Amino acid sequence: MDEILQRLEEGVRRFQADVFPQQAEMFAQAVSEKQSPHTLFITCADSRIDPIALTSSSTGEIFVARNIGNMVPAYGEMLGGVSAVIEFAVSSLCVRHIVVCGHSHCGAMQGLLDPASVATMPTVESWLHNAHAALIVAETLHAESPKAQTSHQLIDILTEQNVLLQMQHLKTHPSVAGAIARRHLTISGWIYSIGTGEVRIASDGEQTFTLIGTKSPISV
Repeated sequence: MDEILQRLEEGVRRFQADVFPQQAEMFAQAVSEKQSPHTLFITCADSRIDPIALTSSSTGEIFVARNIGNMVPAYGEMLGGVSAVIEFAVSSLCVRHIVVCGHSHCGAMQGLLDPASVATMPTVESWLHNAHAALIVAETLHAESPKAQTSHQLIDILTEQNVLLQMQHLKTHPSVAGAIARRHLTISGWIYSIGTGEVRIASDGEQTFTLIGTKSPISV
């Protein structure tokens, strides 16, 4: 048997034996009611990111969309899976918040900085065009700011600018624009550091990312 498939099957067996029995009531309730996640979490397909674990969320709370580079094509440019997820999450599930989450050591950002590395992957190369404006802004900021050159690597600035750009793209989607206008929806941009666990957040309209502190969690 395929070694990887066998490993996956063993994981399913552990889930069925150890995890599911402890949460059987929750899963039973989940299938008897319409899902009602409070947040749409748009993040990178990077296998090192787990939105549920990162936000300490439970089953049914987070509606997740993943793609290379946590990108949101502007409405009408690349109508497809990402646009459909956004429309469904906002119009049908009525999520109340949308997160666009970038992360450290992102391969998509590295591809933007080194186009030759994706030259043999035309679909990836085309997809990365959704972040081209962020690349221009990042290069400009890095070149014109001595402080940025000494304290931030270009890829870090690009990662931030990409999240800010995708937040702008998000608001071109009619369902999102309408929900924001009705004050039914808010959005934020996140940067997750894989190596440290740190998360920095920029609310809609902000240009800087603020580190979440380590104070005690709020009881719900």
